Amino acid sequence: MRSRRFASAMRWFRGGAILLAFTALLVAPEVLNLFWVRVLSNVFLFAAVAQAFNLIAGYTGYPAFGNVVFFGIGAYGTAIAMTRYGASFALALLVGIGLCLVFVAVFGPPLLRLRGHYFAIATIGLNEAIHALATNLEITGAGMGLSVPLPPWEPRPTALFFYYLLLGLMALGFALTAWFAASRVGHACRAIRDNEGKAEALGLHTTAYKCGAWALSAVLTGAAGGIYVYWFSYIEPPAVFDLTIAVKAFVMFLLGGAGTLLGPIIGAFAVELTATLAWSHLLDFHTGLMGLIIMLVVLLMPRGLVPFVASRWQVLRRLVGIQTTCVDERGARDSKAAP
Repeated sequence: MRSRRFASAMRWFRGGAILLAFTALLVAPEVLNLFWVRVLSNVFLFAAVAQAFNLIAGYTGYPAFGNVVFFGIGAYGTAIAMTRYGASFALALLVGIGLCLVFVAVFGPPLLRLRGHYFAIATIGLNEAIHALATNLEITGAGMGLSVPLPPWEPRPTALFFYYLLLGLMALGFALTAWFAASRVGHACRAIRDNEGKAEALGLHTTAYKCGAWALSAVLTGAAGGIYVYWFSYIEPPAVFDLTIAVKAFVMFLLGGAGTLLGPIIGAFAVELTATLAWSHLLDFHTGLMGLIIMLVVLLMPRGLVPFVASRWQVLRRLVGIQTTCVDERGARDSKAAP
């Protein structure tokens, strides 16, 4: 009974802490300058991309290193709809996300029959193929890229618009991941991650579940790409099909904890804020410092920050439980021995 009450109290505590942190982020622009508003906006962007990678790699066990292709497709879909057809940003963003879903429907079933490093290499090859198309097609502006219309506001209102838009995208990614983890699709994907052969033997249509997870991942990544292109008002193939984006997102969700709800967000804050502070204070050595920090975290916490803290918390709970039991037993013995 005591452990059940404790678990319930901890759930309320975690929920309250998340709500408090989100509220703090909502009011943060009131006290921050434009530099830090932009830095946090960048954190939110990469947190959303890391959450998308977590769905397919962390929960499903498929390392989609070429997942950045959806970032590029979402960005180019949004840019083309706005520049070539005069669509509003909201409509253009939906077009970019829709193209990502079409892409999953076409290429998901054949690619997701591959496993492990074969799937990873195939997604990288697919990203490079779409990169080459974007570099040569006239509708994408070829190698010259496309200029997207600027938002019609002054600098600070524009910065605040993208801050809250990207904060909303990160919150959407959190809600989507929470739903996914608790849903039948999420349970099936975890079974596939743990042992795909057994999952198939149990009658799961593994390809369909993997396509569902990849589609959710594509939606988040494509939305991030679409917001990115409107934010920076210019797009070219090397910027949005860059595998560095994928590597950075992988580092974030692995540092935070693969297959966890808060891991990608914590990893994004840790990596981006540390990189910003290192760059601002150690311009010549910031990349080396970042590499050293990542190596230490991987060596000391191989499962990520969230599982590391959770395991230490479980140890502390067991120690407290043992001490409480000893005290109760000693009190019972003393009461029996009393005349």
